[in-house]
Amino acid sequence: MKYISTRGSAPVLDFEGAMLAGLAEDGGLYVPESWPTFEPHEIAAFTGLSYQELAFRVMKPFVGESFSEKELKECIEKAYSTFLHAAIAPLVQTRRNEFILELFHGPTLAFKDFALQLLGHLMEKALARHKKRVVVLGATSGDTGSAAIAGFRGRANMQIVILHPEGRVSEVQRRQMTTVADANVHNLAVEGSFDDCQDIVKTLFADAEVRPHLAAVNSINWARILAQVVYYFYAACALGAPARAVRFVVPTGNFGDIYAGYVAKRCGLPIEKLVIASNRNDILTRCLETGSYQAAGVEPSLSPSMDIQISSNFERLLFDLHDRDGAKLAEKMRVFKEKGTLALDTGQMAKLKGEFGAARIDDAETLKAIAEVHAEGGYVLDPHSAVGVGAGRKIARDAACVSVVLATAHPAKFPDAVEKAVGLRPGLPAHVAGIMTAKERVEKAEADAEAVKKKVQELL
Repeated sequence: MKYISTRGSAPVLDFEGAMLAGLAEDGGLYVPESWPTFEPHEIAAFTGLSYQELAFRVMKPFVGESFSEKELKECIEKAYSTFLHAAIAPLVQTRRNEFILELFHGPTLAFKDFALQLLGHLMEKALARHKKRVVVLGATSGDTGSAAIAGFRGRANMQIVILHPEGRVSEVQRRQMTTVADANVHNLAVEGSFDDCQDIVKTLFADAEVRPHLAAVNSINWARILAQVVYYFYAACALGAPARAVRFVVPTGNFGDIYAGYVAKRCGLPIEKLVIASNRNDILTRCLETGSYQAAGVEPSLSPSMDIQISSNFERLLFDLHDRDGAKLAEKMRVFKEKGTLALDTGQMAKLKGEFGAARIDDAETLKAIAEVHAEGGYVLDPHSAVGVGAGRKIARDAACVSVVLATAHPAKFPDAVEKAVGLRPGLPAHVAGIMTAKERVEKAEADAEAVKKKVQELL
C-alpha cells in the first residue's frame, strides 16, 4: 500500500513513512493511493470477531509490509488491553433503530483513545527500528491532547508537546493533560483558539529546520484515521451488515472521525448515510447547504471539542471531490488560506450530498437532547454525543433504517452541561478521579509559531 499527498507533489510513502511524516512536505495530507475492498462475504465473516481480531483484518491491507503480522497484532493487543469494557466499543439502544456506539471506555474517556493508544505502540516500534528520536507535536480542542499524552507518556525516543487553547477546554480535559508527571510530557496553554493552535502545528510541520524531528498525533496523521475505521465495521456488523445498511451520525469538528466512516464505505461497508452533526461552529453543515466552504469566527459552546472552524481532514474528502487532482486542489487550498473560502461546483456538491447529510444543534438543543434521552431511559449523554443525537433526530430517515450515533466522550468529562440539563452531576470513574487534586504542569504561550518552535528545539 502506497500513500500520496492530497496536494500532489510530496514523495509517495509506505504506511510507516506516512505515519512518521504526519503532514506531507507539500502541505497536503496523506491518503491511500487506492482503496482496498472487502467483499460482502468477507464483511459477513467479521461478525462475532473480537474487536482486536477485527482491527487486525481491517488494518492489515493498509499497513502492508511496514509491520509484520506479529508486530501489528502485538500493537493492537497492547493498545486495547487498556480499555475498561470487554466489548471495547459497546452498542446501547436508546430508541427503536437508534443506537449509541460508546467510544469512551479507553484510559482518557474519549474516542481519541482508539487511535492514540495504538499509534503510541506503532510509533515506538518504528523509531526503535530506525534509531530515531522525535518530538511528538499536537494541538487539541480537548480530547486529543489527553489521549495523545496517555498513548505516548514515558515512551522511548519521544518528547510530546501538546498545545491547547487556554480557558477553552473543560477542567477535566485540562487536568487529564496537565497532571501527567512523566518527564517527556509538555503542555502549552495557548492564548487563542484551537484553530490558532492547529495553525502553529501546521506551520512547524512546514518548517524545513524542525520538520525532520517532528511526529504528528493530530488526525492529519493517516494512522489515526485508520484506527477509527475499525469501529464502523464493528458496529455495522453487530447490527446486521452487510445484509443491512446502517446510518452513522457523527459529532464533527475536525472531520477525522466521520472521514473514517467514509473510508469504511469506500472499502465496501454498506453505509446508508454519514451525518455530520455540528454545533454552532458549523462550517461543514454550511458547506453542504450552500456549496461554500467558508471560515468564520470560532464561538465557544457546551461542546468545546467541536469548536473548530477549519476542519483539517476535510481536505482528504476534497481530494476525492476534485477527482484526486492534487495540483488543482493545491491551488484551491492556497486560495482558501488566503481568502478563507472555497467553492464547490454542481458535480462536487452532488457527490458530497450523495455521501453525507448534516444538521446543526445549538446549546439549547444540546441540553434538550441530554434531557430527552435521560427521560426516555435514564441514559446520560455528554454534550458532544448529545449534538449527535439531536442532529440525527432532526434528519428524516426510513423507519427501518438503523441509526448509530457515535458517543465520543464520557459524560463525566463535561459535568456542568450534564448537570444543567438533567440535575445530576456524573462522577469520574475511579481510575481518573485523582486528577482533580493532582498537581498541574503547564506553561503559557502566545499564539506564535516561533515561540513554540523555540520550545521544540530545546527538547531536541
